[in-house]
Amino acid sequence: MADNSEKETNKPLLIRLVAIIGGMFLFAYALVPLYNVFCDITGINGKTRGQALYQNVEIDKQRVVTVEFLTNVNRGMPWEFRSLVKSIKVHPGELNEVQFYAKNRSKQDIVGQTIPSVSPGEAALYLNKTECFCFDQQRLKAGEEVDMVVKFYLDADLPKDINRLTLSYQLFNVSDSFKFEVATSK
Repeated sequence: MADNSEKETNKPLLIRLVAIIGGMFLFAYALVPLYNVFCDITGINGKTRGQALYQNVEIDKQRVVTVEFLTNVNRGMPWEFRSLVKSIKVHPGELNEVQFYAKNRSKQDIVGQTIPSVSPGEAALYLNKTECFCFDQQRLKAGEEVDMVVKFYLDADLPKDINRLTLSYQLFNVSDSFKFEVATSK
C-alpha cells in the first residue's frame, strides 16, 4: 500500500516534469522565428535584406569603404568554404563582385545553405546584394567544387561614420530538411 501512495504522490511531479520538458522543446523550436521578428523590429544583428536591383546610381568616388569577408562552416559540415579575397575597398554606389569557393569533401551529396550577416548591424540596411549564392541552397555532389559569386553595392546613404563593414556567411548542412521537402512533395 505504501508503494501505491508513493506512486500517487509522484504522479503530479512526473506530469509537471514532462510539461516542463515539452515546454522547453516548444520554446527551442520557436526561438528562430522569434529571433527573426526581434531582428526585424530592432534592426540589430546585421541580417541582410533579399535581392536588390542595381540601378545606375551616382558613385561616391570621394568615399572609400572597406568590406571584409568572413566564412564559417557549421560543425560537422564536411565542406571547405571561403572567400577568394579577405577584403576589398569600394565606393558607395559602385557595383562590386566577389568570388567564393566551396568544395564538398565528403563521399556523399550534400545540400548547403549559407546565412549572411553584416557587422556593424546598422550597415545591413545599406548593403544591397543583386546576386548571391546565399539566395539559394547549394547542392554539391561528393567531391564537387564550385566558385560562387556575390554582387553587391553599398547605398550612398551609408552613414559617414561607417568606413569598414564585415559581410560574414555561416554555412549549414540542410540535406536532411531538403530530403524531407522532396519526400513530402511527392
